[in-house]
Amino acid sequence: MSRIEFNNVCKRYGPNLPLTIHNANLTIEDGEFCVFVGPSGCGKSTLLRMVAGLEDISSGDLSIAGERVNDLPPARRGVAMVFQSYALYPHMTVRENMGFGLKVLGSNAAEIDKKVREAADILQLTHLLDRLPKALSGGQRQRVAIGRAIVKEPRVFLFDEPLSNLDAALRVQTRLEIAKLHHNIGTASMIYVTHDQVEAMTLADKIVLLRAGDAVQTKGSIAQVGSPLTLYHRPASLFVAEFIGSPKMNILGGTLEQAGAVTSQLRVQGTPFAAAVDATRLAQAATVSMGIRPEDMRLAEGPGANVLSGSIEHIEKLGEASLLYLGTPTPGHLITVKVEGTTRHHTGDTVHVLCPAECLHVFDAEGDACHRTPELPA
Repeated sequence: MSRIEFNNVCKRYGPNLPLTIHNANLTIEDGEFCVFVGPSGCGKSTLLRMVAGLEDISSGDLSIAGERVNDLPPARRGVAMVFQSYALYPHMTVRENMGFGLKVLGSNAAEIDKKVREAADILQLTHLLDRLPKALSGGQRQRVAIGRAIVKEPRVFLFDEPLSNLDAALRVQTRLEIAKLHHNIGTASMIYVTHDQVEAMTLADKIVLLRAGDAVQTKGSIAQVGSPLTLYHRPASLFVAEFIGSPKMNILGGTLEQAGAVTSQLRVQGTPFAAAVDATRLAQAATVSMGIRPEDMRLAEGPGANVLSGSIEHIEKLGEASLLYLGTPTPGHLITVKVEGTTRHHTGDTVHVLCPAECLHVFDAEGDACHRTPELPA
């Protein structure tokens, strides 16, 4: 059993300081891969360290496998942590580094050797067991650090930005290794902290998106919990919508002209838009924000309903796609349009883009989302 429960967990570093973590309520099921993600300073590493027992809990309860662990020392929590820094002993071989924790706990040599070999096989480190850390690449060192956690056979694996020190190619490779590890060790829960939403989207069964700043004190630390596609397709707020997705969602101010349970009518930059959202909770002529992701927009022949027009101010050619940045009536505010392949447009061209009703998001003046009505992936 490795179920983890946060019940109104709060963290304050001083009596006169604001809460770093406020009313965190969350359940991580047995064998679930949960990713904490959010802007810098949102408390994702703090939340992870509270699970590990490296940070005290100011108020609330934290339980692992049904046991309250607020006052339990780290060694008795059944967790293993992989840090951003490899923290390997330079004078020890890979074999000795991976088995050191078990040696300290008094395990016999045969048991240590068996568990080290099993972990090395999972992480493809068998041929490196007799090397020193200085003879390893960055990705190999990180895998050794992960192997050191595996041999302890913990109930919970904790990863604190383990790929931040790796280059792009190694990040992809090691991310795949962690995904395979989760598949091979399905009984232990995993909590993974990252600022990289690609890691969050590709690894997680469940994403926990955390807020930062003043919103923490009024709305709590957790902005939304759900599967990666839930946060992508059904963001609960403007904050979630803009944080999840790259390039980020386009947001434009508008007015609600007619609220419907299935489709609502908006006016944005003087153009009528039909949006497949239920906006019946909002008042007539309410101020709203309309959102659409760059990849959901399509080039159109000319102006019309659900069409935005603008002059191209910049183009980024990525090979498999091109990003067009269009000017808007608001100075300094650009719309990003993602088109497949290499575009033939040039800076200064005026283009028209269709925003399909089923792809639109609508947010009220407080930033809370209206329910989208199309059938969407969960």
